[in-house]
Amino acid sequence: MLKFDNAPKKATNLSLNAKVLEMAREMGMNVSQTVDTLLAAEVRRRYWEQWNEENREAVAEYNARIAGEGLPLAKYRTF
Repeated sequence: MLKFDNAPKKATNLSLNAKVLEMAREMGMNVSQTVDTLLAAEVRRRYWEQWNEENREAVAEYNARIAGEGLPLAKYRTF
């Protein structure tokens, strides 16, 4: 699982739309925190998108096996 909690911060340079940045500051937004949060969400999204693509065949084979043989230990399910 991807975890970014408690990772150290690193200074970086970004080029942002000047008007958007000005409005964000006027609204009292913490630009660094906002960008960090949104970037982490996008990294997670792209990571899982890539993982799904790389594992598409294995997932399809597993699903086909379950469809044909049923779930392992299904007889013990209480729901």
